[in-house]
Amino acid sequence: MSLLKQKRFAPYFLTQFLGAFNDNVFKNALVILLTFKIVSEHSSILVNVAAIVFILPFFLFSPLAGQIADKNEKSALIRKIKWVEIGIMCIGVVGLYLNSLPVLMTVLFLMGTQSAFFGPIKYSILPQHLREDELMSGNALVEAGTFLAILFGTILGGILASFDQYLMPVSVAIIAFAILGRLTSQFIPVAQAEQPDLEIDKNLIRSAKSIFSVLASDKAIFYTAFGISWFWFFGATFLTQIPIFSREFLFGSPYVATLLMAMFSIGIGIGSLISSRLSRGKVEIGLVPIGALGMTIFGAYLGMMNLPFSAEQNSVVDMLTSFVYIKALLALVLLAVSGGLFIVPLYANIQARTPIEYLSRNIAATNILNALFMVLAGVFAIISFKLGNDVQSLFVITALMNAVVGLFIFNRVPEFTMQLGAWLLMHSLYRIGKHDLQNIPEKGAAIIACNHVSFVDPIVIGAVSPRPMRFVMYHKIYNLPVIHHFFKQCGAIPIAPMKENAELLEQAYHSITKALEKGELVVIFPEGSLTPDGQLQELKPGITRILERTPAPVVPMAISGLWGTWFSRVKGRAMKGWPRSWLKKINVRTGKVIAPADVSVERLSKEILELRGSEL
Repeated sequence: MSLLKQKRFAPYFLTQFLGAFNDNVFKNALVILLTFKIVSEHSSILVNVAAIVFILPFFLFSPLAGQIADKNEKSALIRKIKWVEIGIMCIGVVGLYLNSLPVLMTVLFLMGTQSAFFGPIKYSILPQHLREDELMSGNALVEAGTFLAILFGTILGGILASFDQYLMPVSVAIIAFAILGRLTSQFIPVAQAEQPDLEIDKNLIRSAKSIFSVLASDKAIFYTAFGISWFWFFGATFLTQIPIFSREFLFGSPYVATLLMAMFSIGIGIGSLISSRLSRGKVEIGLVPIGALGMTIFGAYLGMMNLPFSAEQNSVVDMLTSFVYIKALLALVLLAVSGGLFIVPLYANIQARTPIEYLSRNIAATNILNALFMVLAGVFAIISFKLGNDVQSLFVITALMNAVVGLFIFNRVPEFTMQLGAWLLMHSLYRIGKHDLQNIPEKGAAIIACNHVSFVDPIVIGAVSPRPMRFVMYHKIYNLPVIHHFFKQCGAIPIAPMKENAELLEQAYHSITKALEKGELVVIFPEGSLTPDGQLQELKPGITRILERTPAPVVPMAISGLWGTWFSRVKGRAMKGWPRSWLKKINVRTGKVIAPADVSVERLSKEILELRGSEL
């Protein structure tokens, strides 16, 4: 929360908050008007058409927007975009006074266009003003702020649209907040262009192919973007149908619809802040599977609830005094909290792993996917209704689809489930102390050389590391049935001693070289096997061969406290008998980076022993 007091973040936060707030004042006012006043017949179709119209510009203009964001200084771009917002809101006022559906739909399209150009800047500017250990907090605040803006905009838009004389209050509100957003944008710090010499390709199809080729070049980043887009499909499906769900299943007044949308936004905000709290400054993608599970469970529960029908219109008071309706409200909130846990780590992951010079274009490519998925969400809902399904059936179908999509993503990028296992292990079985982890380089290739105490050493290291890592592991463990596929998908590198398999050893050296040339972190256990007595064993000379091929900085690391646990060889064989030493304090320490020319087996052994200290 301290970021909100800092000039490098606060003006940007207020600007994006006011933009999201104003969008939702107008959009929700329009949804309420479509559902309850302007038209009542076919309103369920029109509400989804309106959602598609708003999203379509993201699909059309994001390639151009991403290039412009990388080429230009970002704070000046934001100020220009805010001027455009004021003009669009003036046209919206005209549409309201004319009661013209075509004009109002045009305004929605223009609002989407403005947001499409703001989108790549919104997320790519954060790494320029925040440290990597602040990204989770910054993204959590942005997501919480965005959905609180949705909350307050939803409430205000719904209230203003519910007035008999709604024209003047809605008009004054949308223009006033657009002007206020322009004023706050004046104080956003300069964010220099990342590629000022970039030649902008105005051919939308060709430029879209170009930015997608960059996104697809890294499998983990691509599937992270895919997960973000799926979240917007899921969220758009639920959020867009809430007014219809309120009217047809809860027999709620317009204020009940507003309450439900507000609680959905509050839930997303709560989930975003919880994700920041649980991550403790690390980009914690292990929270993503937890969020996905909650989205499936609570989405399906909301769709399968037996809600008593009533011919009388229910007020907000009726909602809050009925146990059945309170359960529905709670399910919606928990669904949204799960969404917050799901989305914040994904955005932080794409920011942390993308080279800064490509970040705006990767965000733009993600926005295209987002737009496509949200358009598909609207089309999917319309087709579902045409086939005779009701809103609750749509909720159940979407929740089940979420389970399938989640399993697909986690299978393609096992880092998510590996980090989940690490997070659960470190927050339930052990208490972990992290010391001097800032010695791990934020960018570029490096070798982490660590003592080997237990079978969970890689999980411990992965749990505390600020970056993804490639682990070098004994080939017989790598090839174990069932979990071999998991190790392979995680990018583990199998290795064998010369006397066992000289060819595999050479392949391992080649894989390590390729990983380092790509700027990745590679973790090795230079002892070559688990310690049989808790002491540091003689280090093998393999690390010097690696450095002869590919000179890279080496970070010595030591784990202490795991000797004597169930996963160590304290009884001669690991995992023998009943588990022991739960909640034991373990420590991970790193030493100063050693230049490749200064690395020797003797020096590395001495450094690891000093880091470990007397604790085994």
